[in-house]
Amino acid sequence: MCMEKTPWERSVEFHGHTCMGLAMGYRVAEAAMQALGIERDVDEQMIAIVENDSCAVDAIQVITGCTVGKGNLILRDYGKQVYTFALRKKKKTVRITVKSPEGVNFELLMSLRKKIAAGDASEEEKALLEEKSGEMLRNYLSLPLEELCEAKEAAYDIPEKARIFPSVVCSCCGEKVMEPRARVKDGKAICIPCADNYTRGW
Repeated sequence: MCMEKTPWERSVEFHGHTCMGLAMGYRVAEAAMQALGIERDVDEQMIAIVENDSCAVDAIQVITGCTVGKGNLILRDYGKQVYTFALRKKKKTVRITVKSPEGVNFELLMSLRKKIAAGDASEEEKALLEEKSGEMLRNYLSLPLEELCEAKEAAYDIPEKARIFPSVVCSCCGEKVMEPRARVKDGKAICIPCADNYTRGW
């Protein structure tokens, strides 16, 4: 008998391994859907704006159904553990910030990882990292959402749905580029990588 994978197992399968970053995104996605009163997204009715490119984003894609390819997951890489989710029809938006719960010692994990990466860790320290990582991960997945995430309603100001644009051929490399992303050089369409990077120090 084939057992259906849990949402957490599907997140791990998609991401490739278990880690605290993935767990963080998993809990953020739970908090978002709870705050908005919605199940997994269908047809871009839900939108996610993520402010980092960490492991958390993979869990958010799996759990919410908001994805880069569908156009309803937008990355604004500010390096912040902050996430905004909105429902188009209800015009409702929630902004979620991640808390640092008691009993989850991220600093210990980071220091141990640095020692291992530098080749300075003992076998005991490697074993300690594995033990503490598993322990913290289990705790993090079981803590109440209110201890991990702060969800606040926010102003409804989100991008329109993804659109399909015609392509033009770059006059330099010959590759196709989406029309709104093309530049003009000597009166001809050109793609961004082929365009000159002209600045005056700003």
